[in-house]
Amino acid sequence: MAEIILPEVELNIYSPKAPVEATIVENYVCTAENSPNIVRHITFDISGTDLVDRIRVGQSVGVLPPGENEKGRPHKLRLYSVSSPTKGEGGKSHLVSTTVKRSIDEIDGKLYLGVASNYLSDLKPGDKVQLTGPSGKRYLLPENAQDFNYVFFATGTGIAPFRGMIMELFESGYKGDVALVFGCAYRTDILYPDFIKEMTEKHSNFHYLSCVSREDRRSDGSKYYVQSVINDHADTLNPIFEKENTLIYICGMKGMETGIYQNLALQGHTEYLQVRGDLAEIDPKEWSWEDLKKNIKPSARTFEEVY
Repeated sequence: MAEIILPEVELNIYSPKAPVEATIVENYVCTAENSPNIVRHITFDISGTDLVDRIRVGQSVGVLPPGENEKGRPHKLRLYSVSSPTKGEGGKSHLVSTTVKRSIDEIDGKLYLGVASNYLSDLKPGDKVQLTGPSGKRYLLPENAQDFNYVFFATGTGIAPFRGMIMELFESGYKGDVALVFGCAYRTDILYPDFIKEMTEKHSNFHYLSCVSREDRRSDGSKYYVQSVINDHADTLNPIFEKENTLIYICGMKGMETGIYQNLALQGHTEYLQVRGDLAEIDPKEWSWEDLKKNIKPSARTFEEVY
């Protein structure tokens, strides 16, 4: 297997105490249909800042929402994964995009609106925003990206870095295999459908596997989650997993990695995880949730970004 060489990156060029101003240039809903979950693709113009040409796909930028919290303190920084390739949105190095879900919830009978997500969602082209970053030094494509195959697991806005990574790979003439496993609650929540359709039609080595947990059911009646795809679409994924130069990236809700690791082990793909202690002697079918959380870690071939 080729050596995994991650690029050297610069971190925190701009800090919360010394952010930089960027301009919104586009803000649009990135689902195909109306959905109760509003997800938007937002692009920042970072022209004239030191962020130009210094943000890599897989990194994050920080957003400082204006105003103060209930304690009278400035709102804290929120990080958002970059969804554009390293060379910038549309190939323009001064444009950087992200994917934002508007957060609306009810807590103790009161309506709660996510501070940063709703602030960003309300912005219009021409509006200004305070940014920090970039952040992240491991969740990156290798420098020698063409030497590997990839399986990307995403839930919801966890698809953001994979949009940029997929663009970057195929725009550079990539010939390996890429599988994107995407999970969401409802069909209306499927993100970037036009992009996915384009990639599927153009590239036979791009494999898109989606699952809708609150609508679809597996043959045994259980819900269909991203980890289920490992078993249900083994005919597509196993040949990719079995290649010694395949890397796995996981991005989305915290906890999703646990089921992924168990099903990888059930399929015999233990090279993607580190099994600690006595768990290595126990059949993966018998692993408890606590065992998984305590004794399973990603290997060097697996990258996590969960929140």
